[in-house]
Amino acid sequence: MNKKDIANFKRQFKVNNDLLKIHEIFYVYIMKESSDIYHHQSFPFEMLEEEQKELFMDNFKKVLSGQLDEKLFELKFQRDVEDNSQLILHQGLLSRDTEEWKSHMLRLVEKMLHDKQYEMDIVVTFIRGEYMKPVKRRNEETEENERDTVFSNSFILCSMNSTQDPKKELLFDYVEKQFKYNIVVDPIINLKAPLSGFLFPCFSDNAADVNHVLYSAGKKYELSYHFIDEVLNAEETMTAEDDKIVFEEIVKKVAGDKINTSTLSNVYDEIHRVIEENEEEEVPKLDYKDVEKVLRTSGVKDVDTEKVEEAFKTVIDDGNYELKASNILPKYSSKSIKVKTKVADLSISPPELRHVRQVHLNGKIYLMIELEENTMIEGFEMVPEALFQKAEE
Repeated sequence: MNKKDIANFKRQFKVNNDLLKIHEIFYVYIMKESSDIYHHQSFPFEMLEEEQKELFMDNFKKVLSGQLDEKLFELKFQRDVEDNSQLILHQGLLSRDTEEWKSHMLRLVEKMLHDKQYEMDIVVTFIRGEYMKPVKRRNEETEENERDTVFSNSFILCSMNSTQDPKKELLFDYVEKQFKYNIVVDPIINLKAPLSGFLFPCFSDNAADVNHVLYSAGKKYELSYHFIDEVLNAEETMTAEDDKIVFEEIVKKVAGDKINTSTLSNVYDEIHRVIEENEEEEVPKLDYKDVEKVLRTSGVKDVDTEKVEEAFKTVIDDGNYELKASNILPKYSSKSIKVKTKVADLSISPPELRHVRQVHLNGKIYLMIELEENTMIEGFEMVPEALFQKAEE
């Protein structure tokens, strides 16, 4: 799934939306002390009150929130695994009997409990439904309804949520005119921050992809490898942060630990160009040959295919690994490159990196930034100083 597919699906999670039909909801309550299933029940989603529907819709949208390779990960199922979760999910997806569907979901819950102790009571919620997407947009001239023809896909969505003890409160009773201690013993299900979750199957080109599952981490870059491996039986993946670190280490292996800002800026510009020229919706990936081309075009000296391939093998132990271009490139709109010094840390956008230089003067190192206008500090305009006057003379 790409970010557009996820956004389209997430957008449908609203009450009374005829493009999203949730047939059933299934709760499983897990006790922290014993890691046992304390209670479970299911019923048609339509039986929920409107306020409950809204709460769950918001929770499901949070499961689907976040950036790909940061909080959301499209994972491929492992092959030749005993009691394969892909098969369990597929059987649950095709099952028309509620009890049969519940039994499949309980098998997944048992995997969640295997060799795992939770720090608080956990509620696992499953829903299954149907997602419909119009084949084409509404035609105003012919008054053809955009929903006359739709792509239809069944799905299962899971959310794992923690519980928390109710707050102890002091209340004032207006009738009896006295203060009362509010005693509530029922735990509160935290629907605002899911611990984990997944969507099966993935959707690609308006079709179901049963060979992949969309895994949702609780927080950015904080993956549960127990959940990925033992529960979903999926292959491990690299995060965007991992890809960025791998790329930096590969460049160091090829170009050395030291690189000037102009060359580094050229590297980012070249990767950005590759992304811009890619007409497909899928983010382009860079293998060792692509990285060699990027470095060579950017002005890095003594670059050859063999050297880059060897760097891949050394850093990640896989000469055929492909890096997602968007993961290794600081996003021009939201991210910046960190320039760290003992005096101060600066954040500079990738396009402006070429205006930064490190220079030597009178035995000292200076960071020089080319400016188009005078600098403002706390509302004061800085006065230009003739620091390089002697050097120019």
